[in-house]
Order: sequence, then structure tokens, then C-alpha cells
Amino acid sequence: MMPVDEAIERVFRKLPKLGSEAVPLARAHRRVLAQPLVARHSQPPFDASAMDGYAVRAAEVLPGRPLKLAGTSQAGARFVGMMEHGQCVRIFTGAPLPIGADAVIMQEEATAKGNQISFEKTPPVGQSVRKQGFDFKRGAELLPAGVALTPAMLNLAASANHPTLTVTRRPRIAVLATGDELVAPGTTLGPDQIIASNSYGLIPLLAPWAEQVNDLGIVADDKDKLEAALLGAFDQGVDMLVTTGGASVGERDYVQEVLRDLGVEVDFWKLRMRPGKPLMFGTRGKTLVFGLPGNPVSALVTATVILKPALRALTGHIDPFWPRIGVPTLLGLPPNGPRRHFMRATLSRNDIGFLQVEPIFETDSSHSTSLALADALIVVPEDSPGVPPGEIVDVIPLSWG
Repeated sequence: MMPVDEAIERVFRKLPKLGSEAVPLARAHRRVLAQPLVARHSQPPFDASAMDGYAVRAAEVLPGRPLKLAGTSQAGARFVGMMEHGQCVRIFTGAPLPIGADAVIMQEEATAKGNQISFEKTPPVGQSVRKQGFDFKRGAELLPAGVALTPAMLNLAASANHPTLTVTRRPRIAVLATGDELVAPGTTLGPDQIIASNSYGLIPLLAPWAEQVNDLGIVADDKDKLEAALLGAFDQGVDMLVTTGGASVGERDYVQEVLRDLGVEVDFWKLRMRPGKPLMFGTRGKTLVFGLPGNPVSALVTATVILKPALRALTGHIDPFWPRIGVPTLLGLPPNGPRRHFMRATLSRNDIGFLQVEPIFETDSSHSTSLALADALIVVPEDSPGVPPGEIVDVIPLSWG
């Protein structure tokens, strides 16, 4: 069996280059920048007021001595001309600072009598002024390549005058469930049948990093039907094919055999992890092929541990393994054997508000209820001697990012 880290490295080595594309700013949320974001102008593009108040020459402001009001500067309608000596200008937040002014006094610290404005104290030069380029300067790199665009980043890109952004392309994925016993949700169960559930978890898990995810449905354990379905997926030109079930070596586990017949070069098919030992990975040209276990917990955990980092790397993320955090465990963990254990767990806050993680001790790979209640996986290393309560453990949150 192959160690988990080695398996991930081998997958990463086979990742194809998907290239990049330009997308409108309105469709760029969560897309990954393919090149750095560079400012096309300075922001603000002029010295601007940070307050509603009065623009003044700081040196001319003396308590109780009025200045003459010369006009108004507001956003989109600047004060035209130069502010003369002995004058001040009514100004509003974001408006250009008049020529000749070097400070702004907030309106609460001013007294107006007609066009005579007096102030409580002398301001320092630069008070309440946002200098040109205070936020960013033309030509500055604002964001590096490899970041997934958040709402705040899109706001920044718009401020930097980018109507479109160059982002990495996302893969097209096909998901296929196999098994004679599987029927769709809503079906009245016959003898020996079970409800097919894996695709309903895998598709939303993979979708944030995909251009599209095609559900190829359920295929029985029949070589001809399986070959037709898999060949159809390859003919669609998918970048990643994900199957569940039938990837082991039982008498009716045909997935690996049929994939080999269709030209898939199998790299590995057993991992030193639990849940999820029988995981197959191979390639057919530039198409990545993953054969996940049929048990629901195994399928989702292997997708989280192997496929999700691969997709993040494929789409250009700086950190393919985000999120991973260190959190104290509320309960002790038992000794572990030679397979890395991804233990179901829940995150909560302790009495002083800090995160803690509580293990779920159910380990059966078909027990969907425990995984549904979990919002994290504790990564228990191979041959761990056990972990006492309160010790920091490596945790993969399931509902972040």
C-alpha cells in the first residue's frame, strides 16, 4: 500500500496545464488569478478629504480667527481654482482637496457665521487628508497569482480599474457510480438493493473547482455497459473522471480492468489510509482518472484528502492543502495502526472562545450519519501511540473554503 503523501505527490506530478482565460469581474468570484493584479491608476487619484468639514492651510488656522469661505468641493465636483490666503473651502468626504489647502478640519470643530468660519485649534499638516496613491499607486502589484478571489479582492480589482481578470481555467469533471445493487433516491427498494448516495456528496464537493461536473448516473457491474459509459466520458473530453465502487479486485469489480482496456495507465490503487484504502489513480492522455471506494464515508474522505488538493493545485491555488489547522483535542485519541486515520470530528469553542475539536469514535466506512454530523477530520499519523486530551492535533475543516 502506498503512503498518502506519496500518492498525493504522484497525482500532482500528473496534473495537466489547463491554461487561463479572461472573465468579467462579475463572474470572477472564487476564481484563481493566473497573473498578478496590477493597479492601472493611483487610488485615490488625487489628494482627497477623509471628512466632511473645511479645507484649510494649516498655518493660517488660529483659534477664534475666522477664515473666509471661498466655495465648496464635493465628490465629482471639485473646487475650481486656487484657494487664496485667508480662505477656506467647504469640503465633503472623498472630494478633491483644493489647490493651496493642506489639511481638513471636521465640521464639528468649526463655527460658521455667514461666510466667516472659525476653528477651535490649529490642525497638523495632512490632517484628514488621503494623499494621492494612499491606497495604491499606479503599477503596484496588488494581488499575486494563485489567490482565489474573495469579495474584498473583487472590490479591489474594480477600484484598480479592471473590468476583466485573467484566471486559471477550471476542469470538466464526470462522476460515475457503479454497482448492481444501486438505485436512485426515491426508488422503492427491492431485495438486496441500496440507495446510491455517493454522487450526491461528491458533485458539490468537487464543483467549486470545476467548470462543470457531469453526473453520468449509475452503471451496473457489467463490462460492456461499464466500457460504454467510461468511453462516453472520455469522448466528452473531460479533464477528470471519478468513479465510485468496483475499483477493488473482487470478482465483479470491473472498473480497474475496463479502465486498463480503455488505455488508462494505472499509477496506484491502494493507499495506506482509513477510511479509503482501495483508491485507484491513473491517467489516459491528459485525463485524470480516480476510482474511489464505494462505501460513502470512504468515497467522501478520499475525495477530501486526495481530489480536493489535486483540484486546488490544478486550478492554480497557492496552497493546495488549505484549510489545515492545529487545534487542541477535547478527548484523547487511541493508538493508531500503520494506516493514516482521517478521524471524523466536530469543531466547537471552549469556555474562553477558542476552537477545540472533539473526535467521533465511529470508524465504519459505511456509517454516513457520523460523517454528516462531522465538520472536521482529525489527521492521526501512522503508528501514533495515542494523543492525550488537550494536545494540538492536525485538523482538516470540512466546511471551510
